[in-house]
Amino acid sequence: MANNVKVKKEESSKGGDSFSAIVIVACLIVGTLIWKFVMGAASNFEGGNPETGHPLNTLGMVYKGGFIVPILLGMLLMVVVFSIERFMVISKAAGKGNLDAFMKKVQASVTGGDIDGAIEACDKQKGSVANAIKAGLVKYNAVKAEGFTSEEATETIHKEIEEVTSLEMPMLEKNMTIISTMVALGTLGGLLGTVSGMIKAFGALATAGTPDQAALATGISEALINTATGISTSALAIVTYNYFTSKIDTLTYSIDEAANTIVNTYRRFKGSLK
Repeated sequence: MANNVKVKKEESSKGGDSFSAIVIVACLIVGTLIWKFVMGAASNFEGGNPETGHPLNTLGMVYKGGFIVPILLGMLLMVVVFSIERFMVISKAAGKGNLDAFMKKVQASVTGGDIDGAIEACDKQKGSVANAIKAGLVKYNAVKAEGFTSEEATETIHKEIEEVTSLEMPMLEKNMTIISTMVALGTLGGLLGTVSGMIKAFGALATAGTPDQAALATGISEALINTATGISTSALAIVTYNYFTSKIDTLTYSIDEAANTIVNTYRRFKGSLK
């Protein structure tokens, strides 16, 4: 069992790494294309020239944010894509129907000694949480038939649930590090763009004679656009990261709670035989 778990976890890890790398590269490419061909479209600038023309709308203004804009757009897309992917994975792990109602039903069945009813509820719920709980219930029936002591049963049931959990839920925290990294990178990317824009602005002020007002405005616009884009990326990453972390903690707690209920039920069963 342990070897199968290890092999499947390694296969999932390799597949997940490949997916993550492809998404990161694709988001950067898409971000660059959006910046170049959508925001940099001739219709967004006076005279139809993105390099020298004055922006006519918001898209043109964002295009003037400079080289850091496509990178920030790529990071924003990464947050969106990985958030959608995490939502789908975590929703699948929770199974069908309401998780809280499922947990109450399982606990009531286990406490009442209706292990078969609890297993049936797990079959209906499906999902990673239900599979882990079902493994513990099946092991409960096994240790009950073999007459294990409470300590042996506790260790055996918990070990079985841990093994199935490591098989069913290895991907729950996958790509969460990427989302959390975007929190810092979004801010730093925006700061880099801000510094770049301010360098241009002060360069315009440092010119001999009357400062180049156009260059000064361009530099300040670049700084503010990159700041706004970087903050938006970080803010979205913070919200999604905290949301999914809370969901993962809830799923983990549900499994631990069910495991304790199963173990305590076995202890009462052993106590009734004395």
